[in-house]
Amino acid sequence: MRDTRESRLLLVLLVAIAFALITVDIRGGEQSPLDGARQVAASAFGPVESGVAHVVDPVGNAIGAVRDSGRRHSRIATLEHENEALKAKLGSSDRNRSRAAELDKILKTAGTGQYAIKGAQVIAIGSAQGFSWTVTIDAGSRDGIARDMTVLNGDGLVGRVTTVGADTSTVLLAADPDFTVGTRMEKTNEIGFANGQGVNSLRVQLLNGRAAVKQGDRLVTFGSSKDKPFVPGVPVGRVVKVEPSNGDLTRILQVRPFVSFSQLDIVGVVVQPPREDPRDTVLPPRPAKPKPAPTVTVTATPSASASPRD
Repeated sequence: MRDTRESRLLLVLLVAIAFALITVDIRGGEQSPLDGARQVAASAFGPVESGVAHVVDPVGNAIGAVRDSGRRHSRIATLEHENEALKAKLGSSDRNRSRAAELDKILKTAGTGQYAIKGAQVIAIGSAQGFSWTVTIDAGSRDGIARDMTVLNGDGLVGRVTTVGADTSTVLLAADPDFTVGTRMEKTNEIGFANGQGVNSLRVQLLNGRAAVKQGDRLVTFGSSKDKPFVPGVPVGRVVKVEPSNGDLTRILQVRPFVSFSQLDIVGVVVQPPREDPRDTVLPPRPAKPKPAPTVTVTATPSASASPRD
């Protein structure tokens, strides 16, 4: 249709008629004079609308599915978060159980040696003092900690306190090369001095070059004057190697410490020494040697029914 004045007037007229019909239909409701025409139109265009609905519905369903998927994803994320929190809680419980077990070992060691201890936790490694093998614990002068106190855990000697603050202290570990502690051999009472060599070994120099020592022998702390910096009887380690004496006045031993310095967590600071030297009582009992299985010898004897050959 050409865009002329007559066509524009016709378009306006058709729009006005459409609005008039809509108004009449709305006001008439179910009694509308256009109801019959609407039913005819519905019959004519109903199948088309139904077909279009079948085509459009999958798209709508897909959109709904995406929305549901978003809600499901959010729910999954929430569940995953709750799962991680639960795992963290379980991990924390495992850690707490481990700490409780370690504290129980420390208390048992302290009870056996009659040491009065203050429990503390290792909160840092290294210190500003420049020591190569030190840790910081969360106990200080407010907790009764003082310089040159013995530090132990459930396995044995950890080190000694070197610096004390109000709420924290620095502990020089027995693994440090500058660390020295007097030792005494189990049973034989041979005296020596142990120096740190890192986490795996202590170097012990026995004063008696002819001392009878073998692998597996154990050592404890000898103790210091007025019990500072070391109280007596704390387990130190086990002999793993005996150096040849070569006629020297002293004897050198390589000793594996009982304490794992790379896994320190809960420790005890001895705030009051024992009244008496516990000697070797703090050392754990040696495992019982397995008894050799008895051997039975079976000897075959000739049968009584057997007859000699002719």
